[in-house]
Amino acid sequence: MGANSLKRPAAWLMRLFAVLLALLAAPLALAADAPAAKPPGDQVADYWREVRQGVPGLSQVQGAESGVLINAEGQAWRDLRNGPIKKYGGTILLAMIGVIALFYLIKGQMKLSAPPTGRKMQRFTSFERFAHWGTAVTFVLMGITGLAILFGRTVLGPLLGSEGLGGLLALGKLVHNYLGPVFLFFTILLIGAFLRDNVWQKCDAAWIAKAGGLFSGGHVPSGRFNFGEKTWFWLGVTFLGLFVAGTGLILNFPALMDRTRELMQDLVLLHAIGAVILLTLSFGHIYMGTIGVEGALDSMKSGEVDETWAKEHHEIWYDDVKAGKSGHP
Repeated sequence: MGANSLKRPAAWLMRLFAVLLALLAAPLALAADAPAAKPPGDQVADYWREVRQGVPGLSQVQGAESGVLINAEGQAWRDLRNGPIKKYGGTILLAMIGVIALFYLIKGQMKLSAPPTGRKMQRFTSFERFAHWGTAVTFVLMGITGLAILFGRTVLGPLLGSEGLGGLLALGKLVHNYLGPVFLFFTILLIGAFLRDNVWQKCDAAWIAKAGGLFSGGHVPSGRFNFGEKTWFWLGVTFLGLFVAGTGLILNFPALMDRTRELMQDLVLLHAIGAVILLTLSFGHIYMGTIGVEGALDSMKSGEVDETWAKEHHEIWYDDVKAGKSGHP
C-alpha cells in the first residue's frame, strides 16, 4: 500500500473532525453572547410582579379577563369603599336621624285640629296596600342587611368578634341577594299602583310655596297625594328604587354577560351610594307615615281614614270623593 493511500483516510478524518468542531462551536458562541439566565427565584418574582400589575396570561376559562389573576385596581376600589363611601354615607344617615329627632322634639306629632267624626272614607284599596307593604317589608330587610354588609366590620365587629360577624354577614348576604329580585317586583307593582295619582297638579305649586305647612302650621289643600309624597314617589321609589334594584340584579348574576371586574366594582360603589341616599330619604317618609302625622298609619293598615283626617290633609281629594268622583287626578 502506498503512502498516498494511507494519507487519504487521515485527510478525510481531519475534515470530518473540523466540520464537527464547527457545528459544536456555533451554538457555544451563541450561548456565550446570550444573557445569563435568571435564577428560578428571580423568575418567580417577575411572574408575580406582572400578575399584580394585571398583565393577562393564558387560561382555559372563557370570559372577560379570564387570564387576569389579580385586578390591579382592586386596592383602590377597596380604599374608596371603606373610606369616603362609609365615612360620608354613615354621616348622611346619622344626620338625617338627628334632623328628624330634632324636628319631633320641636314640633311633636302633627295632631288633627278637629275631633274625628267616626265616618270613614276608603283611601287605599287592598291591592294598593299589598303593593305598599310588600315593598316596605322587603325594603326594610334589604336595608338592614345592606347596612350590615357595608358597616358591619366597623360597628358590629368589636361586639360580635370575627366569627360571629362572619356568620351574621354570611346569612345577611343570602337574604340580601335572594330578596333583591322580590324587592324589584314589588317596586314595579307599587309604581303601577300609584302612577296616576302622582302627576303634577296646580295645588302642588301652593304646597311648595308654603312647604306643606310643616313650619307655619297652615293648612295646604292637596289631591290624593301632596307634593312631598309625590317627590318621594318619583325620586325615592321610582328612580332610586329601580336604580338600586337594577344594579343589585346585575351584581347578582355576573355570569350572564362578560363583565369586567372593573365594571362590577363600579356597580358595587354605585349600588352602595344609591342605597344610602334611598335609605336617607326613606327615614323622612317612614317618620311622616308613622309617628309624625296622627292617623297616617291607619290609612295603610285598614285602608280607611276618618273624614276629619281626609279634609285636613287632602282636602281636594276629600271634596272629589264626597262629590262622587274617583278622587284621582
